[in-house]
Order: sequence, then C-alpha cells, then structure tokens
Amino acid sequence: MSTALLSTAYWAPIDWYAALLSHETAIVDGYEHYVKQTWRNRCRIVMPDGVQDLVLPVEAASSHTLVRDLRISDHGQWQHHHWNALQTAYGRSPFFEFYADDIAPFYERHHAFLLDFNEALRAMVCRFLQIEKEVTLSESYVKATSSVDDLRLAFSPRLKPQTAARPYYQVFSSRIGFQAHLSIADLLFNLGPEAIFWLLPQFPETGSSSTN
Repeated sequence: MSTALLSTAYWAPIDWYAALLSHETAIVDGYEHYVKQTWRNRCRIVMPDGVQDLVLPVEAASSHTLVRDLRISDHGQWQHHHWNALQTAYGRSPFFEFYADDIAPFYERHHAFLLDFNEALRAMVCRFLQIEKEVTLSESYVKATSSVDDLRLAFSPRLKPQTAARPYYQVFSSRIGFQAHLSIADLLFNLGPEAIFWLLPQFPETGSSSTN
C-alpha cells in the first residue's frame, strides 16, 4: 500500500493534492517542527494584477515549535483580508458562488490551531472534489522509511515545482497569462468538480525522498 507523508498546508498547492491522489493513503505530520515561509500557513492565488501569497498569521513560534501546537493569531484582521482577496481573485470564476457558502464560515469564526484549521479546509476540498482517500494525522513524529513516500519537504515556495505546468482556464489569463503551481483554490474555483480529472496524472509516485 502506498502512503504519502505530507506536511499540513493552508489551501494546499495543486501539486500537494495531486500527490494525495497518486497514493492510496496519506499521513499529515503534526509533530514536525514549524518552518517559516512555507505552505503550512500560506497559499498562492491569482489577483487581477498577478500572483499573491496569502499568509495566515500564527502566534510567536520558533523552529522548535511543533506544527500541532501552532496557534492562529488574530493579528491584522487576516480573515477579513483573506476572504476579500478570494472574492477579488475568484468572484468572476465559474464556480466561486457554487462553493462560497461553505467556505465563508472559515473566515467568520475564530480558529485556535493551524493544524485543525488546515485539516478542516482539506476535508472540505476533498468532499467538493470527491477525493476519497484515507488521510490520518500522525500521533508522533514520523521517521522516513521505505514504507512511506516522504513529501514533507517536496512543496515549498522556495523550491522549483516537480511537475510541468499544464494550462487550464483562469479568470485573468487573457490579461496576465496563465499562472502555474498555485493553490488548490485556483483550480477549484476555475474548474469546479472537473478539477479532479486535471489532477489525476500530475504527480507520479517517487518513492521515499527527503526527511525533515
């Protein structure tokens, strides 16, 4: 049985979901140490004038803080900012209104822990796209072994993506061109339920790779 070992991610990248789909099961590691400037608490979307990262603020954390212990900060009215950004980016997309009522509560209620928030978003996206994969949270730090495909460091804003860009419809492509390797939100709002078919061939199993 193939198992993907993944880090948590806020509106995870498209490649993250492609990796999930290419394995039979997945483990999200909540006991890894927090790494700044990663997809754990940020996502990348397309605004009318180009790509933009939305950063979900967390309370003071060091490189020794476990991901499971990261608390979401209320600093800067991030919920208002992120929801407005999503509306600006995707309000004209074919499927934003179709999903908006389910997504809006994530930006209306207080959320304590980053991992719980991300997992709730992930479960919702999987439901929208009918991704029926067994995804579990680790009960301790998971060491890299031959039995898991360790992808915890595979997705990062600072790394070159592992897959080639395959264009799909985007709202602002006629103005700024196609933008690749974005958040699953971009694929979801532009393609809707058809997004799963675009995802399927994206990420071949690679075998166990990097460690934390």
